[in-house]
Amino acid sequence: MKTALLLLALGTVTQAADWPVWRGPNHDGVSTEKLAGTEVKKLWEAKIGIGFASFTVADGRVYTTGHADGKDTVFCFDALSGKQVWKHDYAADLGDKYYEGGTSATPTIESGKAYHLSRWGDLFCFNAATGTIVWQKNIQQETEANIPDWGFSGSPLVYGDLLILNVGKAGTAVEKATGKLVWKSDTDNAGYSTAYPITVNGKPQVVIGSGRAYKGVDPKNGSVMWEHTWSTSYGVNAADPILSGTKLFISSGYNKGCALLDLASAEPQEVWRSRVLKNQFNSSVLIEGHLYGSDGDESKTASLKCIDFATGTEKWNEPSTGFCSLKAADGKLIIMTAKGELIIAKADAAKFEPISRTPVLSGRCWSAPVLANGRIYARNAAGQMVCVSVN
Repeated sequence: MKTALLLLALGTVTQAADWPVWRGPNHDGVSTEKLAGTEVKKLWEAKIGIGFASFTVADGRVYTTGHADGKDTVFCFDALSGKQVWKHDYAADLGDKYYEGGTSATPTIESGKAYHLSRWGDLFCFNAATGTIVWQKNIQQETEANIPDWGFSGSPLVYGDLLILNVGKAGTAVEKATGKLVWKSDTDNAGYSTAYPITVNGKPQVVIGSGRAYKGVDPKNGSVMWEHTWSTSYGVNAADPILSGTKLFISSGYNKGCALLDLASAEPQEVWRSRVLKNQFNSSVLIEGHLYGSDGDESKTASLKCIDFATGTEKWNEPSTGFCSLKAADGKLIIMTAKGELIIAKADAAKFEPISRTPVLSGRCWSAPVLANGRIYARNAAGQMVCVSVN
């Protein structure tokens, strides 16, 4: 009997997984979970205020942020029931420049702590279970880094004993235990992506997107190991890079396009450059040598595309999704359209093959959906959050 229960428990673990950081444990937007069935069922919903942060899930709790009544709020909900476990408010400007405004960065969960960076540089470390503040500071005021036009939006990255932030021209690092500043970079505008940890040729580094370039940065001291100029309109280098081997994919909107960089030598070499896939701010996913992502800006004609990672060759273009965000699991794409339709589709380089299409939200939906422990979490800009199952 005990053996049977143990096997059942192990089986449950292999079928489910927490999603404690932006883009998931492997920082690539791909979950290890199975995703069986086609029926989408709403389990619970909540009001979280205006914003575009996504979700992190750990130890039975789900975290996100929103804005209302002149305050930003960090929320923690019970993942199963949707009951609010704790929340923390702090004064903040809405920042509704050309869009609804509100919060941007997704909280980071690690070793019982929750880390949050606001658009204006407010940096918090919470006890993830209770919401008690361990430490807090304003990192923008301390470093005097420029605030980008739409504020800081990269999530904090835990790297050993450090918390690495996309603040300043090439990032900033603080001690995760205390918030003490360890290193900082020039005050020029940061980009909008999250610091991306990689190792190439045995050299650990983090990729930081600034307003004008992508850089490989030594996480220990902040020294720039390499730099590749990548100037996008309004400094919106927002979509996260993707590494495979020594090759790094980068992409931006505003008709900038994308490129594949080879990091094998001291200076990055462009393998190819194209306008075939223009990620304005929602990142692509890489599955079996093919990239799937939203091509085009939210205000114009956009579509879901599949391209070959090695060559940039377009495999297919699906206009019915329009502007969208996505994650992947079990050889499938989990797509949220800007109009609130949740699409489950096969990750097939030969054709777009939807398995199910279900309206789950209304209004503007730019935030990436998250699959964790058999449940999908999604939201709209106005602050309606939903948790659904797929059976």
